Amino acid sequence: MSARLTVFYDSHCPLCVKEMRRLAQRDRKGWIALQDINQPDFSRHFPHVDPVLANKVLHGVTEDGRMLLGLDVTHAAWRLVGLGWLVAPLRWPVIRPLADRAYLWFAANRYRVSRWLTGSARCRTCRIEHDPG
Repeated sequence: MSARLTVFYDSHCPLCVKEMRRLAQRDRKGWIALQDINQPDFSRHFPHVDPVLANKVLHGVTEDGRMLLGLDVTHAAWRLVGLGWLVAPLRWPVIRPLADRAYLWFAANRYRVSRWLTGSARCRTCRIEHDPG
């Protein structure tokens, strides 16, 4: 079965890795492919995704080729694992603009926030095991 959504994440961010691990654990159907933007051959495998931009804003690509950004990726991914309702309010018209601004602040400050919440600003050896089988 092919992925319905490919998520491009920053493996140097402890919070990002933690979120992707949680997502991978719930993805029992294998509908989500997780791709580390920090892999040396990333641009060769994904020439349509600019790793510099993907490092600033979460990127995702649907199976039909649509590019999703930021919280739209988060909502799509969690919807695929049956928990979209948890983040759906972030996409409601009244909340969406505020949530998107908050997300952009988080994305720009994620290493600092990671240090506050996990004690580590960077994660250099993190791996995500994704075995939907």
